[in-house]
Formats: sequence, C-alpha cells, structure tokens
Amino acid sequence: MTSRRALLKGTLCGSASALLPTAASASGGGPVLRLPAPAGPYPVGMRTVHLTDPARTDPWVGGVREVMLTVLYPARSVRGCSRAPQLTPDEAAVFAEYAPHVHPGLPGPGTVDWGAVLTHGYVGAPPLPGRRPVLVYSPGGGDSRTLGTTLAEDLASHGRVVVLVDHPGDASQVELPTGMRTTVLTGPPDPATFRTMVDTRIADLRLVLDRLGDLPLAPVMDPCRIGMYGHSAGGTAAVYTARGDRRVGAVANLEGYLDLYPTPGGFDPPLLLFRTGGFEGAARIESSWASLPGHRALLADANHWAFTDYGSLVARLQTAGLVTATARAALIGTGDPAVTLAEVRRRVGTFFARHLL
Repeated sequence: MTSRRALLKGTLCGSASALLPTAASASGGGPVLRLPAPAGPYPVGMRTVHLTDPARTDPWVGGVREVMLTVLYPARSVRGCSRAPQLTPDEAAVFAEYAPHVHPGLPGPGTVDWGAVLTHGYVGAPPLPGRRPVLVYSPGGGDSRTLGTTLAEDLASHGRVVVLVDHPGDASQVELPTGMRTTVLTGPPDPATFRTMVDTRIADLRLVLDRLGDLPLAPVMDPCRIGMYGHSAGGTAAVYTARGDRRVGAVANLEGYLDLYPTPGGFDPPLLLFRTGGFEGAARIESSWASLPGHRALLADANHWAFTDYGSLVARLQTAGLVTATARAALIGTGDPAVTLAEVRRRVGTFFARHLL
C-alpha cells in the first residue's frame, strides 16, 4: 500500500438540498450545493476539537496519534454567529481530485464549487442548557467526518450532542493543527489494511469516549446516555468499540461488516442493523449479522452511500449532468433522495430516542 502524501485540490462536501434549482457557482460554471436543513426544533451550534493520544503511535505515518472532532449540539441562540463551511479552505483544496478516485463516478476537479457548501451549524453558538444524550459517529472508510453532516445536524436539532470523529490516514483529507493529512488508501483495502483501519478506529473511538469529560461541551453532555453510530467501516468500528464497554447504551451500524473478529456474542447494547437493498456486499453483510440480536431495517431502493451526505449530493449532481445514472445507482441507488433521507433520519433518530431516554 502506497501513501499518498501529495496535497491535492478539491473538497469533500455535503449534500445538495432537496432538488433546489442549480445556480452558477462562485468559481464559475458548477452547481451550488446546499445541505438539507435539519428538521428538529432547535438551531444547531458547532465547535471543532483536536485530540492527541500520546500513548499511541500513528500506524500510518508514525508520531503521536491525532484525531479531529466536530461537535454539534442544540443551541440556545445563534444570534451573531456564522454558519460554518463544511470544509476549511485547505480541506476544500483537496477533495475534488480525490473524489473520483475514492468514489468512481463523481465529477473531477474544476466542475463543482465544493468550497461554497455551508453547514447549518453555527460556530461557537451557546448551547441549550440541560444534559443531553451524546452520539459518537465514525464515517466510512476513505470518507471524512464531514460526510456525516446532514444526519448529525438533524440529530442535534432534536436535542442530542453529536461528535463526528475523523480518522486521519484513511479519511480522504483531514486538516490537523500540525498540517493536512490525506488518505493512504489507493483502492479498496486488502484484509490486513482493513484490520489496521478498524483497529485504529476502535482506539480513536475509545479515546473520544475517555475524553468526553474534557470537551468544551462536557457540561451539556450526559455521560449516562452515550450512543455510537457509524457508516460502513465506521459501523464496524462502532460495534466492536461498544462490545463490553458499559458506557455505550446503544449502537447503530449503517451497513458495516461484522466478520473481522469472531461474532461479538452476548452483545449487550441495543443494536440497529441498517442496510440498503443495492449494496454489492449484501450477502456478506447478512452473513456477518446473522447471529446478532438487534433491530434490522432496509432501504430497499438505496445503495451504500445513501446513509451519508452523498445521498442528496449525488442525485443533485446527476440533475446537473455531472454524474451518470449508472454512477448514481452504484453510489446511492435509484430511490427518491428526499424519501431516503427522511427514512434514515426517522430510523436512526427513533432508535436512539427509544434507547437513550
């Protein structure tokens, strides 16, 4: 496996809002993409946190292990606060060239003004008083935490604190205080690399759980109501992290394999096993989930990345003529993106509402 150290240009970002008309981008020629707004009653605040783990060596580049977090939470007020961009300017200078390599079929550099995408999180907004359930999210392999923005903002707008975790080394790009990290992956990981990815993610997630009390939003986090969720490799890592950890009260696995280690027998926390109908790995998913208790859910007309911001983004790019119907089907399926998004929000939100009272 070869490390890709060069700083490339572009950005990862968000999801297009539900079928808004296309406008010319500020950089000229591309569509303006807008994230779907959260549906809950509270505005959303946002803060970014950098953590280090002096006890671990980064398996990809050596040195002290670092992670980046985005913390989203219900805000008391957003007066005087600005909406955060989904990517920093430097991150927005990396993703476009990575996108068609990480996810074939996405448009190449110079076609989309990725850096113009705003979240619905207001930087530094004061939190709503009260102790809130905490949800920790791990993204899919090769993806950065920002691809989980739409679902996370909706969960936060309904009264939770959501911690999005980036895993430098396999994420497409992560801007750290020490500099930009880009992915070491040049294609689907071999079994040994995948194991390293998941083991590293498990250790990252345990670090986050250990350090929740040190985060700026700790006063509004309820340490007795912690949930975890993740997409793909992030779902795999979330389940294995929660196994035997009594701090975690519920886990949602969004189409992550669970055959890396022996089946986690006697899995204690309530478990949501959520998959799509179009994923090419469906047989392996079902086999790896077969002996697990838990609630199962299916997005029949969707594909693997419908759980992420791509669920809205890819459909919008197809409308703009920048993604083919074949590529769309391979990434997010053929279903109505607004219906799919509503179903993902409903299933995940209801699951955590039921089990993190």
